[in-house]
Amino acid sequence: MKIVFAGTPEFAVPSLKMLLASEHQVAGVYTQPDRPAGRGRKDRPSPVKELALSQGIPVCQPVSLKSPAEYDKLCAFRADLMVVVAYGLILPQPVLDIPRLGCVNVHGSLLPRWRGAAPIQRALVEGDVETGVTIMFLELKMDAGPMLLKAATPIQPLETAAELYDRLAVLGADALGKCLPGIEAGTLKAEQQDESMVTYANKLEKSEAALNWALPATVLERQVRAFNPWPVAETVYLGETLRVWRAQAFDGKPNGLPGDVLHDRKTLDVVTGCGVLRLLELQLPGGRRLPAADFLNAHTMKNVRFGVGV
Repeated sequence: MKIVFAGTPEFAVPSLKMLLASEHQVAGVYTQPDRPAGRGRKDRPSPVKELALSQGIPVCQPVSLKSPAEYDKLCAFRADLMVVVAYGLILPQPVLDIPRLGCVNVHGSLLPRWRGAAPIQRALVEGDVETGVTIMFLELKMDAGPMLLKAATPIQPLETAAELYDRLAVLGADALGKCLPGIEAGTLKAEQQDESMVTYANKLEKSEAALNWALPATVLERQVRAFNPWPVAETVYLGETLRVWRAQAFDGKPNGLPGDVLHDRKTLDVVTGCGVLRLLELQLPGGRRLPAADFLNAHTMKNVRFGVGV
């Protein structure tokens, strides 16, 4: 098949690599426009663009796909199939109608659970024990198209969103590869999603990062895992913002109020609404990420309560 690929972040890279190594031809790549990044805020190409250019694949970076000129440009590729993985732009109906075999998407959840922008993070926040990827045909309604294949995987204890993201990216590429022969032959049967089972994964907001120590330790642990690498869970320590990159929940009924640090030279345990949250990796503004043991060597924890301004 002649394929046009649309994707932007690292999550899309394994799928593009799989297509480039396959018998199919990647005729062109669509990706988001270069964005400012890093301390210098210089425009940086997306990971997908970097890979495509390294392989001599034509790259298109429209701000929108809603103009007749963009329809004509896509038509010129004469693609049999469009593969979309975390592209970041809405595909209007005229675009969906252009490829001969339609447009397929790799989505990072077991649909219809977690349609939307942040399926990996929301699965962690809600304590799902299993997640996966879904290969589906795209329709105009967000993440609502008929499903071609679902591949499940257990969520590992203490696994962060960053780690799960990498695993699902590889799982998605593998699942996509398994679908391609059936898509090409027209033998792969699509299954409609059960609308009664739909949940939505709303976009993450920076305001969600602040830890509420009155919540149970298990809930706080899930938030720390889900918000790594962004927006990163945080609390207030002696008037400064302390970022919490890793943590682990433990049962128990410690003395103290939520947010109180249990003074210990070896571990950094914090009282919560139910149980104790052990902080494993932390970072102060302008500093490096540190294991808790190193942080304790350099900072006082006696009579400290997290989450208060002074």
